[in-house]
Amino acid sequence: MALNRESMEALRLMGLTDYETQTYVALTSLISANATEISLAANVPRSKVYQVLKNLVEKDFVEMNRGKPLKFTVIPPHEVFKRSRNHIRETMDQAEAELNMVYESQIPQVPAPIWLLHGQEKILSKEMEIISRAKESLFIMGGLMFPEEPDELKSNLEKPLQKGVNIRMLTAPVCWVDDVEVPTQEILKSLPLQIKFFPVPFIKLIVRDKKEMLIAFCKLSGNTAISETAIGIWNQYQEFVDTISGIYEFIWNTDFFQ
Repeated sequence: MALNRESMEALRLMGLTDYETQTYVALTSLISANATEISLAANVPRSKVYQVLKNLVEKDFVEMNRGKPLKFTVIPPHEVFKRSRNHIRETMDQAEAELNMVYESQIPQVPAPIWLLHGQEKILSKEMEIISRAKESLFIMGGLMFPEEPDELKSNLEKPLQKGVNIRMLTAPVCWVDDVEVPTQEILKSLPLQIKFFPVPFIKLIVRDKKEMLIAFCKLSGNTAISETAIGIWNQYQEFVDTISGIYEFIWNTDFFQ
């Protein structure tokens, strides 16, 4: 059976060589066979097939049955993929955590810790990245919410909430972007955090642990934001963050928000 390119690539991502991939695919059809049969079905040279099969046994893709001749039995794909998926996820999570530690430790060392971000995609990506690093607090002002943003926020705020991060959000009930209505209140109202809805200006603000912030805005056409003009300013200047945090605290504590 010939697999499509994406399926073959998935097996390679799981750590198989080309010959190992061909052999495992062949065995999913044969179920159990000896080396000669496998060599023919997989189009793997007879001189290499034993080593390939040995590798697949070591990688837990194939079981070897003692006897003469030796027979090899495929391990069902759902077992193999489940195990590999968990291993890949754990490996990636570990690598991400390690590299994030390096990345976060070096950001404050950059001589001018202020960057401009252009475009909705880059701004949203940086926003979710900042949220993922929160350890103590998050201040979020959502006068500008892109169409897919409330759902992304709802998903990405789960981890900091579980970690006990103090999250406060002040956001417009509805935001208009590119003449599309973004129902912010409807999507976010069920989140278990301190949240107030008020028609705040077309501006986005994220302050993380009073150490890092992102502010973003767009050009307007009447009462709708134009997403292609979106610009974000990301910085870690402590004085700037302190000032904005103080302003946010003042706004949050005024008594006309519901």
